[in-house]
Amino acid sequence: MSDSRASWRAHPAARLVDAAARHPAVVPLAAVAVAVLIGGVIIAAAGLDPVTAYAAVLAGALDPDTLDYTFSVWGFICGMALVAAIPLRMGEFNLGGNGQLVLGGLAAALVAGQSGLPPLVAVPVALLAAAVLAGGFGALSAPLSTRFGIPIIISTLLLSPIAVAVVSYLVRFRIGEAGAAVAQTERFPEGARMWAIGDLSYTNVGLLVVIGLMVAFWLVDSRTAVGFELRVVGANRRFGAYGGVRVGRLAFGAMAASGAVAGVVGAIITLSSPYRLIDGALLSPGYTFAGLAAALLAGGRPALIPVTAILFTVLQVGGAAMERSADVPRQLSDVLQGVVIVVLALRTVIDSRRSGESGAR
Repeated sequence: MSDSRASWRAHPAARLVDAAARHPAVVPLAAVAVAVLIGGVIIAAAGLDPVTAYAAVLAGALDPDTLDYTFSVWGFICGMALVAAIPLRMGEFNLGGNGQLVLGGLAAALVAGQSGLPPLVAVPVALLAAAVLAGGFGALSAPLSTRFGIPIIISTLLLSPIAVAVVSYLVRFRIGEAGAAVAQTERFPEGARMWAIGDLSYTNVGLLVVIGLMVAFWLVDSRTAVGFELRVVGANRRFGAYGGVRVGRLAFGAMAASGAVAGVVGAIITLSSPYRLIDGALLSPGYTFAGLAAALLAGGRPALIPVTAILFTVLQVGGAAMERSADVPRQLSDVLQGVVIVVLALRTVIDSRRSGESGAR
């Protein structure tokens, strides 16, 4: 039996299969396939047609009448995927995207609604203020990890609800519009609104800002020493520290950049229609969760984020059409995203156990 296995492993076909199985794209594609199959089983168990449901998802997301909205959602998911991907490159998880997102929206609302800046200055200053506030909040997790031993994944998860609660309080009782039926700020003046692109209703210059941030991260990741250090630490933290990488400083910069991007995304959403900060409006679409799934599916690689974000954009935008056409609840899209994350998380656990076993040997 052992001789037959050895001969099979030496066979060119076996080597080809083994090389294909180790390709970086195998696990993400398998995760998507498993999610689609599970979703199909759920739909079929409900007595509905999975093919009709998935066709409705694609039709709803790619309908020419909704492409404007689809591109807008794609930009927001790409931005939040970038939030997760920056620390992911060094093996850290930022689960505080919601808190950083709403802080960015708060900073933008304060600058746009109360500063009285000239029209050409208000939007850039609002984006900068959002990046500074959210970036500083995100950076708090780095010293908590290096000095007090609190993992970044834990501190970001616990700090995020605090930021969300503070912003909610301010919108409801301090800076909200008096007499409004909904907790929201007053409508921003014309000069403090995100610049439009032609006659598009949803997509604006904010999409170009997000694309610029993705290009900047790709350049840093692939062309600079900082990007190399991020990848080295992500592959082996001890080796990176032994090689002279200052892990604490690198983590501080990564978390600050991650939080800053989340703040910019929050500012873009707030400065877009309906041009006001509404309590809970930044969190209800689920951009943070979808962005995290897209970043995990891309393995943190900046070049793949725009591609993986397409999948979750289609699920999110097409979910409403699926509910209308195929009578399938749009929450199924959340289930599919969760399955993708679970499959990728299992892969991470398996890899870590294998590396631990090989190290023990």
